[in-house]
Amino acid sequence: MNQTQTSLYERLGGHEGIARITRTLIENHMANPIVKTRYANSENLERVERRVVEFFCAGAGGPETYSGEDMLTTHRGMNVSEQEFVSVIDDAMAALDTHGIAPDARNEVLAILWSLKGEVIRV
Repeated sequence: MNQTQTSLYERLGGHEGIARITRTLIENHMANPIVKTRYANSENLERVERRVVEFFCAGAGGPETYSGEDMLTTHRGMNVSEQEFVSVIDDAMAALDTHGIAPDARNEVLAILWSLKGEVIRV
């Protein structure tokens, strides 16, 4: 099976690969002065991480079901700025790079994340 026939989920390493990427993503957020306090002040960071893994797996074509709220409901009232949104995407791209994810898969993830902009920024 070539890359065009392989799902994004598979190219990201399935559930375990996505869980590793997500752990790195959270670490990147915690070290990022632009978004650090949003994560440091989370009541349950482990729950956030589980939901991100679910969301990422389901969105990448995996068999997992996302059990959290939709993006708009999750971010409503948070007043996420454009700078924070871009910073989170930068952290995600760095996490993918850290785990050696191929450029085509990174670009696919970038497109997905960018498509969520209207459901995250200043809602």
